[in-house]
Amino acid sequence: MKERRSLMKGNPKSVAACLMRMLFPVLAVVTAASGIAAQSDSAPVDVDRRLQVMWDDAVIDVSASTAPRLVHHPEFAGTVMIHDKPWEGDGCNYHCLVTDYDVKGPLLRMYYNGVSGLTLAQLGGERRFSADGVRICYAESRDGGITWTKPELGIVDFKGSKANNCIIDKATFGWTLDNFFVFKDSRHGCPADELYKAVCLGDYEPMQDDWQPVPESAGAHAWKCKKVGGKMYERNLWCLVSADGIHFRKGWLMTRLGAFDSMNTAFWDATREVYHLYARGFHDIKPGSDGVRDVRHSVSKDFREWTNPERLDFGRDAEDGILYQLYTNQIQPYFREASIFVGFPVRYVERSAWTANYDRLPSPDIRRRRVDRGSRRYGLAITECLFMFSRDGQRFYREDETFMRPGPENPDNWVYGDRYLAYPLLEAPSPIGGDNEIAIYTGDCHATGKAVRLQRYRLRQDGFVSRHAPFSGAKVVTKPLVFSGSEMLVNFSTSARGGMTVTIRDGAGAGISSVTMFGDKVDRVVDFAHGGTVASFAGRPVVVEFDMKDADLYSFRFR
Repeated sequence: MKERRSLMKGNPKSVAACLMRMLFPVLAVVTAASGIAAQSDSAPVDVDRRLQVMWDDAVIDVSASTAPRLVHHPEFAGTVMIHDKPWEGDGCNYHCLVTDYDVKGPLLRMYYNGVSGLTLAQLGGERRFSADGVRICYAESRDGGITWTKPELGIVDFKGSKANNCIIDKATFGWTLDNFFVFKDSRHGCPADELYKAVCLGDYEPMQDDWQPVPESAGAHAWKCKKVGGKMYERNLWCLVSADGIHFRKGWLMTRLGAFDSMNTAFWDATREVYHLYARGFHDIKPGSDGVRDVRHSVSKDFREWTNPERLDFGRDAEDGILYQLYTNQIQPYFREASIFVGFPVRYVERSAWTANYDRLPSPDIRRRRVDRGSRRYGLAITECLFMFSRDGQRFYREDETFMRPGPENPDNWVYGDRYLAYPLLEAPSPIGGDNEIAIYTGDCHATGKAVRLQRYRLRQDGFVSRHAPFSGAKVVTKPLVFSGSEMLVNFSTSARGGMTVTIRDGAGAGISSVTMFGDKVDRVVDFAHGGTVASFAGRPVVVEFDMKDADLYSFRFR
């Protein structure tokens, strides 16, 4: 309890001492779990039966490989929901999905902010949506996220009726909440009445007498605090809990260290046996600046005591200037390989001044009115989505080529609020049959005065980045590996004329090669020629070579 109080007070020395006691065991678990970090450069990489993705060079011998990395982008798959109810609005965002079961079978739950954007207040005219704060709304799907219903829950009174899908509002809960995120806790021993945990930005509350100011190094921002009648008030990150995923109660203050003014994500990491929290922060590039939006990482054993938040490490060569701001994070364990975390941060781009190009973008009259009426960023800022991933939860490879651009221009896009991805990714059946794929959801029309449309996109499993071979051919060669299992599977795609051959070779030169493979499959078993067996190479160092022509390699694994 003493450590928890120190964290909440924001005392840097106490936080540092607490961090040393709490984080060292965690780091030991992370290192052991990675299976790679502790290896020397000359030691073979123990891949066991884990999925090996092509997103970086972790298992690739770059000096011997010629197939370049190719970034892929999701395809539009249709509109699945329209937030057209008066208690929802043109500011609906931060969609959060929870895969669940009940007596009727599989159930997909969705939580999201119901809120009116600033547009109507700026432009005048008749209000279509209510402007009296944020409501937390709820929806359900029984078919894997294709069709959605908004059940009438009878919890929140909206203009004299409880026939709506809201679960929380200020009048009912007694608090103004924002940035509501929910996950179902999978930790063994989690109390039943805390099974569903919500992480949210709480309302302004009086600062306790023994609280110290939150240091700027913790990512705090000036808006967190305000003074009313000589008393200081502060907004912080809170945990709400629920036994059924519908009725939430106030839990506990998680941390004061941060800004928290976008959706903050958290989850139980079974690989490393810790909780992770990825929260919004700010850092200064130069004195007097407004701050640069960033992402902070903390860990906990019990979801109550958290380590001092640290900015994500993107490496020394990563751009981190005033124009490179990350708004959200959407970090999560990848469902095909839980030891790897993927993230989909929104890159926030606000240019310094109006130029003629803004007159060419959609709805320039609305943009200009926003700027003229004091909402500068709602006229100048534009957002888009990036892809990043990590093998340890702290050091991330960020793909600077955009994962989801604002897209072909229409009257409602290229605005602040584009490409906020729902959390998390979903594995879903393909609408055209074949292998399951990744379903991705994102809203559009943000703060345009129109009902937000929730859009579904589709992407191949592991399909963020591939190693690509043109028709002239290219190859991928691995570092020395040690694996277990008796079969090899590849996630690959070729043209009808193209193909791929896989060779496994040990240090003595003995090896086996596959037949020429062609097709398009997420988990294709590799057939080796002349009676060669994968099992005969298990447990000893080998190099794997992929010779490709007009083909893409997304991942491989052994089983």
